[in-house]
Amino acid sequence: MRLKGKVALITGAGSGIGRSTALLFASQGAKVIVNDISDAQGSDTVAEIVRQGGEGLFLKGDVTKAEEVEAIARRAIERYRQIDVLFNNAGISGVGAVHETAEDLWDRVVNVNIKGVFLVSKAVLPHMMARRTGSIINMSSCIAEIGLQRRAVYSASKGAVLALTKSMQVDYATYNIRVNALLPGTILTPFVEEYLRKSYDNPEEAMESLKQRQLSGDLGRPEDVAQAALYLASDESRFMMGSPLYIDGGATFGKMA
Repeated sequence: MRLKGKVALITGAGSGIGRSTALLFASQGAKVIVNDISDAQGSDTVAEIVRQGGEGLFLKGDVTKAEEVEAIARRAIERYRQIDVLFNNAGISGVGAVHETAEDLWDRVVNVNIKGVFLVSKAVLPHMMARRTGSIINMSSCIAEIGLQRRAVYSASKGAVLALTKSMQVDYATYNIRVNALLPGTILTPFVEEYLRKSYDNPEEAMESLKQRQLSGDLGRPEDVAQAALYLASDESRFMMGSPLYIDGGATFGKMA
């Protein structure tokens, strides 16, 4: 019960990494606030938490809209009186080199991946500051550290999240609030599976190509990232501040022979 007595807010928790993390946090004693833009997926995550004996609350909302984010934070505090852990997980991808990227796609990815982190953090931080405690986990990506073909806007957004993480840590260290970032490699989520089906004539061949980016020779699973998030959420990581945590199967610092 590594999170016993803690309240955690996870954005984008209806599927993939967010859902796996919500289930894991609940199994470790946290009361989990599940945020998602999908009623069905968010409610399903909470139902599974409850089925497994945990406690969860679904709060629907779009992380790019300040009024919805503020309502989420307000309702969370009304219900639980505290937010100990914030996992800014919600995010989307975009494919294309700069000259191929439409302006509306650029704006959409930047809004969700950067503005979403900003707005949710802004709404939650005053409550953490008042209690002088908290852990914020921002979802970056190993792509913040490496070049990857045709991922211009996604790379830019995840690099910004990593830089924001470091700046936030400097600002909030005196409040005993830790701010760290997760940098996953390619994780086998429903989003990745759908992307492969829609983007390639031969999804199986594309999958094998993705695997070869990583020294592990395989894709990560949502549970791999959830375990890393659990560590950052728990008191075990009390001496980690402003740090990137890589869960990338060796994609960042390794190279296949």
